[in-house]
Amino acid sequence: MPAVPPPAATSFDRATVLRGEELAHLGACRTCHTVRGGRPFAGGRALRTPFGTIFATNITPDPVTGIGRWSPDAFKRAMREGVSRDGHFLYPAFPYDHFARVTDDDLAALYAFLMSRTPVTARAQDNRLDWPFGYRPLLAAWNLLYLQKDTADGADRGRSLAEGLAHCGACHTPRNRWGAEMGGHAYDGAWTEGWYAPPLNARSPAVQPWTADELFTYLRTGLGTTHAAAAGPMAGVARELALAPEADVRALAVYFARLMADAPAAKGHGATRDAQGDADRMHPEGATLFAGACAACHEAGAPMMQQGRPPLAWSTPLHADAPHNTLRVIVQGLAPAPSRGGPSMPAFGNDFTGRQLAEIAAYLRTRYTDLPAWPNLEQIAAEVRRERRE
Repeated sequence: MPAVPPPAATSFDRATVLRGEELAHLGACRTCHTVRGGRPFAGGRALRTPFGTIFATNITPDPVTGIGRWSPDAFKRAMREGVSRDGHFLYPAFPYDHFARVTDDDLAALYAFLMSRTPVTARAQDNRLDWPFGYRPLLAAWNLLYLQKDTADGADRGRSLAEGLAHCGACHTPRNRWGAEMGGHAYDGAWTEGWYAPPLNARSPAVQPWTADELFTYLRTGLGTTHAAAAGPMAGVARELALAPEADVRALAVYFARLMADAPAAKGHGATRDAQGDADRMHPEGATLFAGACAACHEAGAPMMQQGRPPLAWSTPLHADAPHNTLRVIVQGLAPAPSRGGPSMPAFGNDFTGRQLAEIAAYLRTRYTDLPAWPNLEQIAAEVRRERRE
């Protein structure tokens, strides 16, 4: 599509820009299009995929390295069809298969918001994809097979947002070998950037039930009274939803609470397990490390626990089939919740060896769940620790 002169920020109606800002928070646009320490929306963030690494592009209105010379029609085509202004195909790591369901009015508002940002000159790095996935024309076949242009259900605001702008399935729905979401497995859980995004349906492994109120609080703050704090990619989503319209976040919470109404935890109140004696005997080194690094916050009676934080026995990562989330939280720590000063958790990736991390994880699994031990813990712990150092 032809380039156009960059529109003046003052040419857009203020109410439309403000609505676009709300939609950008719902879509977590800043989270994906901002590198750590970089200017908002200027791109550069690396996204690891099974096909290689893709770098987010600059979506500020810079006329050379951003989208400043994109017309509204060019923007709409990119959002719905995955085709850039100059005609090259975009990779579905940019979830245009979800944005295809966004209405014309919402796309116009998003365009107005982005075009009224401060332009930033920042050229995106070249993607590092395995052969033959760097050959973009292959994406034409991908679109023919997997891009659906049906509209979202406008009568159910929560579903419309989840399937459209909020693109929840992009992280929580498993993908096939070609990177497309698997039909019939919506919200069954999936791996995203090395983290496991758990199921958001009747397969939810949560120990305590997810109610609409609990979900609303979690989505807005990254915290809850009966579930572990948001971590990994979800932490960034919570930071954006903290600024999104309350009614829209509530609609998302109601929708997913309905999807998880038949999950095991919803059938009855989960019990708190603390088999400390067994864990101490089976993993003495893990018990010592836990006592030195973790107990001050996580043992019963600790100040944080008295403030209403859930016990580790209710932590979904400890009940997962794989240890990656648990290990990543220990290695990377947790930043404060988006709407308050804390609590937070320090990163221990530089304090423990891979073997020590494995000992702590094994201790936690034995003490707070009745599930089998995780296999290959030391190997996985070493990999997680090495990834952080890189």
